[in-house]
Amino acid sequence: MLDSPQIKQTADQQTAVIRFTIPRAEIGSVMGPGFHELMGTLAAQGIAPSGHWFSHHLRVDPDVFDFELGVPVSTPVSPVGRVVQGVLPGATVIRTTYHGGYEGLGEAWGEFEAWIQAEGMKTADNLWESYVAGPDSNPDPATWRTELNRPLIA
Repeated sequence: MLDSPQIKQTADQQTAVIRFTIPRAEIGSVMGPGFHELMGTLAAQGIAPSGHWFSHHLRVDPDVFDFELGVPVSTPVSPVGRVVQGVLPGATVIRTTYHGGYEGLGEAWGEFEAWIQAEGMKTADNLWESYVAGPDSNPDPATWRTELNRPLIA
């Protein structure tokens, strides 16, 4: 289920990220370990996240996911291994929230993209999803919420 889309203005957010360029089929095998690596690095540096973790897809390609797995931080992270400092760029975005398990995200994005096209909106090449509530907050996927964001081109 998707909430009604809304236009929002976001500001630049300082982040800690790991970048991946992988075949689409590998997404499920890198997210969990990447999240744990990212959070472990932050904990070792005494840095707490200042927002929800996210995946920022730098370009839309049906076969290859080129993205940053990250989390907003208020203190810069020192690079360790694959974890580096980043920025989630501010933008005017069209945003909706998907309710459900992660396996439904592909279908949710398809529905969202169809709505965007039907409205005649023009979007940038990137997108991001922010994991507002997931398995860490409740084991029931019906309670999970993922924010879908597409930057708009004026």
